[in-house]
This record gives sequence, structure tokens and C-alpha cells, in this order.
Amino acid sequence: MDEERTQSQSRPTIVTYGKTRVTVTDGPDRGLWLETANQPVRIGTAPDNDLVLTDPTVSRRHCAIVPTGEGFRVSDEGSTNGVLVGRVRIFEAVLSGATELRIGDSTVSVLPLPDRVEREQATTDHFGDLLGVSPRMRELFADLSRIAVSDVTVLIEGETGTGKELVAESLHRESGRAEKPFVVFDCSAVTPTLVESELFGHERGAFTGAVAARAGVFEQADGGTIFLDELGELPKDLQPKLLRVLEKREVRRIGSQRAIPIDVRVVSATNRKLSAEVARGNFRQDLYFRLAGAHVSVPPLRDRREDLPLLVEHFLRRAMPTRSRSEISAQVWEMFMTHRWPGNVRELRNAVDRWAVTPERALGALEPTAEDGQAPAALELSPLREARRDASDDFERRYLRALLARTSGNVTRAAAIAEVSRQMIQKLMRKQGLT
Repeated sequence: MDEERTQSQSRPTIVTYGKTRVTVTDGPDRGLWLETANQPVRIGTAPDNDLVLTDPTVSRRHCAIVPTGEGFRVSDEGSTNGVLVGRVRIFEAVLSGATELRIGDSTVSVLPLPDRVEREQATTDHFGDLLGVSPRMRELFADLSRIAVSDVTVLIEGETGTGKELVAESLHRESGRAEKPFVVFDCSAVTPTLVESELFGHERGAFTGAVAARAGVFEQADGGTIFLDELGELPKDLQPKLLRVLEKREVRRIGSQRAIPIDVRVVSATNRKLSAEVARGNFRQDLYFRLAGAHVSVPPLRDRREDLPLLVEHFLRRAMPTRSRSEISAQVWEMFMTHRWPGNVRELRNAVDRWAVTPERALGALEPTAEDGQAPAALELSPLREARRDASDDFERRYLRALLARTSGNVTRAAAIAEVSRQMIQKLMRKQGLT
């Protein structure tokens, strides 16, 4: 462990990126803009986009702009009205220089700036149990190495399945609190009426059913780290109470006037963009700033495909019996590299486990089925908007596979059966990584 910790904190490499400004120049959101340096910009009406538009002709997840060494790559994320450069509709293209994109009734300009930004990249391929060789993961490792040795609060953002809890665990193990408790509290898994009791504890008789005194998770984590998962689900009436605990470093159990001092480091995670929740009034701004002393974002797997070989090897080493990546056929590996991985690393791990048992179903949808109206026990419950999106992607993928199998890969015949254009079938095939 000491050797690993020394490696994870070795001197990082300094890299320089050019900045890019993305501005809405026409449409309902005219004047909205953001700047980025080597970070993807996702545009749409869904609140988890980087640039959130209100234009009703823009899809929830319309397009993505990804800086590259040659310029920037624009990808249609499955929009209804498409992405146009001039009069040409593009599904994926690498562009350079100042460019205007037409999305729905809005125009977005992409302008490279002369400003340069320096970023640190770790020289190792891991931090704790996190793995990656991609630039974004190495930058994350460098950030986490600096954050771990401090006691600053940390806010971790990222999509479901990216490994936010693993980030929190690794931070704890690399910190000076490693020998103390690491306590997890899922803000979405407890009924609103019991959240306060679970967080701060209660005395006997404080409410109906409180037959004995109980310490809350803050007391349980004393001296160590408390991980507040799905922070965006915290009821709004409890947010000022949490803020008070963080500022005073003490808790009061329900039914007690006695203040109990606590010494904990708070690490939080959410799959929402909490700054957007603050703007909408769903999350207190003062609590947001208190929890985001340090702010890190875990990239989705589709933005770091160069990490796939390392991750697959890692999961295969855990298989029983141990398997090797050389055993994976070229066809399956191509599927791995072109799949969008909406479930991120969690989905990849499940796909590798499936391949180890049934190679022909490596990326097949193993959907649990419900009979007699009973919910399947194996169904993983994610936030509704994400579950709906993943189900839509999965249906689309299975439909296309069945359609192309029926037509022996003939796109024109497939389009005729589906009653859509040939271009639409090709677009969906690219989106789902089907060849």
C-alpha cells in the first residue's frame, strides 16, 4: 500500500490545452456561453448537459463537441432535428477554426481562443482502485492526489456507473484518515421522513418507533470520512440542517438538546449537475459551496475509450477462472470499442462477466423479465430519467439488430421495413456502434 501511495503521488506531467468558447448566437437562449479546455461540451435541453438550452426544437441530448488535436469533433447524439453546418447535416465530423452549428432553431458558434490552460497529469495508471491511461483520467488522478492529503470537502460529479463511490473510497484510503471509518449514506435510499434520523441520530422516544437511542452516520464516521451519495436527492428542508452541521462541526440527535462534536471529512457525489440544481432553486447555494471545497468530475467511459483494454484486463483477472484479453475475438472487441456504454464502467464489467460465461452474448441485453406482475429481483433501479434513456437505447439497439438480421444487412430494405429513410438507419447504426 505504501508503494502504491508513493506512486500515485509521484510528480505529475504538465500539459497545455487551448481554450474554446461555445456561444449561443441565435435562438431563445441567445447569449448563453461557456468556455472549455480539452473537455467535451454536451448540448441539449436535459439538465445534465454542459450547455442547457430551452429551445423546444432542440433534443434532450442533441450533440457533443469534443476538442481534438485536429480541431474539434461534433457528434449528433441522436437528435430529432439534426446538426447542420451551413446546409449540410452532419452526424459526426472533425471541424477546425471558427464554426457555426445550427441545432433546431438555435445557432451555436464554436470559437478557438488564443488562451492556453495548463493541466497536470499523473504519471501512473491508477489512483487507489481507479484505473485509466487516458489524459482525462490521468488529470483526475493528479487532482485526487492533491486533494487526498487535505481535509477539504469534495464534490464528485459523474454519470451513473462511472465509479463515483470508488473515487470516494480511494480518497479515504489515500488520506490521513485511512485507519478511521468510511461510512456511506445514500440520500436516495432512505424515505424522506427518516433521513434526518439516519444522518444525525435520535434519542429514545424522540418519535414513534424510536425504542432506543441511535447514533447517526455523522457520529459513526467520527474521525473518518462520510460519503453522501446521490446528494441531489437530499430533501430541501434538510439542507439547512446539514449546512449547520458542516459549519459548527457538531450534531444534535432528534429529541436531544446536547451538541455532540464531530470530526469528519465529507465527500459527496451526484449524477446531476448540482450547479444547475442551484440555479433552478432545488439546492441551496451556500450548501453547494460548502460541499464543493474541491470539485471533480468522473468522465463517462465513451469519452475515454483508450482505457478499455486496461479495464477489460482488470475485470478478466477477477473472473473465475482467470481469462485473458487475447481470448476475446476481433468481432467482440470491435463491439466493445464502438459501443457507447450508457452504463459506463459498471456496464463494461457486466459485459466482460457475460463474455466470460457466454461469449456470444457479450453485449446482448440480458433483460430480467417479470411474470405475474412481480418486479424482477435483479433489476437495478437507477434514476427514472436515466433508466428511461437506457431502456430507449437498448430497445433501439435490439430493434436495429433484428432489422438488419432480417435483411441480411441490407440498409435500404431495412429502411423500407422500418418506414424511415436510409440515412436514418445509417445514423442509428453509427449511434449504436453497429456495422
